[in-house]
Order: sequence, then C-alpha cells, then structure tokens
Amino acid sequence: MKVVVCVKQVPDTKGGVKFNPDGTLDRGAMLTIMNPDDKAGLEAALRLKDQYGAEVTVVTMGLPKAEEVLREAMAMGADKGILVTDRCLGGADTWATSTTISGALRNLDYDLIITGRQAIDGDTAQVGPQIAEHLGIPVISYAEDLKVEGDKIIVKRQYEDRHHIIEAKMPCLITALAELNDPRYMTPGGIFDAYNAEITTWNRADLKDIDDSDLGLNGSPTKIAKASDKVRKGAGEKIVPDSPDEGVDYIMDKLLTKHII
Repeated sequence: MKVVVCVKQVPDTKGGVKFNPDGTLDRGAMLTIMNPDDKAGLEAALRLKDQYGAEVTVVTMGLPKAEEVLREAMAMGADKGILVTDRCLGGADTWATSTTISGALRNLDYDLIITGRQAIDGDTAQVGPQIAEHLGIPVISYAEDLKVEGDKIIVKRQYEDRHHIIEAKMPCLITALAELNDPRYMTPGGIFDAYNAEITTWNRADLKDIDDSDLGLNGSPTKIAKASDKVRKGAGEKIVPDSPDEGVDYIMDKLLTKHII
C-alpha cells in the first residue's frame, strides 16, 4: 500500500506574520510549523504504515526552507520526502497550488492521498478537493476517523451536528481534520536519520501535464486586494457594580443602546 501525504509549512502565528509589498506572505521571514491538519493526516498515514506496512511519501510545495517539514515528517516515521520548489511557483492561490501539486503527484504511484482539511494561513479547504479533481479520483473531506478494508477506505466524515460513514474505492483522496488523532512525537533516532536522509527536489520541469499559465502568481485567478495583521481589540470597559441588580441594569442599558435587543 502506498500513501502520499501532502503537507504545508505555514507561519507560526505566535511569531508574527509578515507581508510582501504585493500582499503575499513573506514566508522566508517568518517562523514556521507544519500545518496542524496536515500533521493529523500524516499521523493517519503512519498508523496505516504500522498496521499494514504502507509506504509513506510526504510531499510539500514551497521555498527551499520547506524541507524542514519534510525532515520533521521523516523523523516521525515517513519513508520519503519530496520538495516541489521553483521561483515560477511563488504567489500561488489554491487553484495554482493544487495544479502544481497534482502535476507532481502524477510522477508517483499511490493508493491513498491524504491532505489536511485546510491550512491555517488560508482557511479555504480547497486545495485537497481540487487535487482530487485534477487527478480524477474520489475525495472524502473532513475525515475524523478512517479505516482500510481491502481495496476501499471507510471514512467517518464530520458533518455539522452529525457524521457520515462514506466508503470509496482506492485510489482516492481524503482531507483530515486536526481532531482525527494525536500526532506522535519525533524520536531521537528518527531525527538523526531524517537529517541524514536525502530529500528529493522537483522543479517546474518535473511537473506533468500542466500549463505555465496555471502556475504561480500569474496563474492565480484569486488576487489579494489588501492584507494586514490582525487588528487587536482594546481592553474594553470595566465596571464594578454595587449589586447584581445594578450590573443587570447596566448590561441591559448597553444592549438597548446598541440596538442588540
């Protein structure tokens, strides 16, 4: 069984977010982490490896420093890491990103592709389903549990206040929720092996069946009109009422004044 996990190196928002003049993220200047949903997807793949002996390949698209998340994934137990990087791929929106990744995945044999539901730097939840559409394979999104039976995968899919149980014949793609599992830690031996392992690097020439017009910033239908740091709220107004009734009257007055009730 061959499993491919798509991961993304995203900004660690605790360290602050920086932007380029064109509104795109300045990824080279920020502290980064592996996207949480993607890490849950990686853990799901590693459990399939533990259970069935699956081969796990991790793919990421990004700057050369994105190699860090591949080594982290390999230190956790992944078998191979592939970095897709090229200047012409920069500034990609979800369409251009999914086009690029699907072009890379056409070089690989796979039974199952796992992506995170969404990335914390975009929150679109579009790339995983778009990859499946490009490759012409089924997709099951919002996976909160999964198991394999023969040549099919059975997924418990989160849906509002309930869930679906959905089966799909492999090859297929699933998008994982962070709640899917608790990812394992890297091991000391795994870290040593990962940082001595070779990372495969692909560029534009290695992408199959895609047009230059669909790549990078120029191939992105979505354009950023404005970008800024999160606006921080003030401390607000604090009062100390003399009695509970006075507190209630104060709150009711504010709600009426602001036309909330």
